[in-house]
Amino acid sequence: MFLFFNKEKLSKITMFLVSLSAGALIGGAFLHLLPEASEKMEPEKLFFVVLLAIVIFFLVEKIFHWRHCHKENCEIHTFGYMNLVGDCLHNFIDGLVIASVFLVDFKLGVITALAVALHEIPQEIGDFGVLVHAGFNKTKALALNYMVASTIILGGAVGYFATLYIENVVTYLLPIAAGGFIYIAVSDLIPEIRKEGNFKKSLISFAVFLLGIILMFLGKLLD
Repeated sequence: MFLFFNKEKLSKITMFLVSLSAGALIGGAFLHLLPEASEKMEPEKLFFVVLLAIVIFFLVEKIFHWRHCHKENCEIHTFGYMNLVGDCLHNFIDGLVIASVFLVDFKLGVITALAVALHEIPQEIGDFGVLVHAGFNKTKALALNYMVASTIILGGAVGYFATLYIENVVTYLLPIAAGGFIYIAVSDLIPEIRKEGNFKKSLISFAVFLLGIILMFLGKLLD
């Protein structure tokens, strides 16, 4: 559907999706994942795993240069493929976390899947733009995006079987997911929202950000 939007309209829609996903990730981490993890892990260990997860996500992002190329003479095509590799890893981890959380609690799994989905929508739109900018035509860029997104299924399968054969793996995946959610929201999404210079649009973006948190809060009430 987004193929038929012009660049300006797509940019406006993406900004609000980014705001919604940022709120959903923050709300999902602090209202669902961390409270659930605190029931299964000592506070000191919990905070350490969350911190470690943030550091790991930062390292992965630096390695694969997600979204931007910071070198002056960067080869665009090379960055396009690097973006695909990084996205594969990211989607695999998402699948791993979603499957594992579903095995802990079905409602918590739904909340986690929703938070991931709301984040993935603006990210995949952004990744599509990166691939087109890298020289791929729209059809190939879309096909590659779908192929890369399918790694979430592989991650889900691995996550499911890992919980069956590896003791207490879910206990650690909850704070890792929370750390990942916090890092993505604070490092990637919120800075994009802050770039909006129009006061009215900024207020709307903030309202949509709060809506994302409210959605997670309403999910909490259903627990």
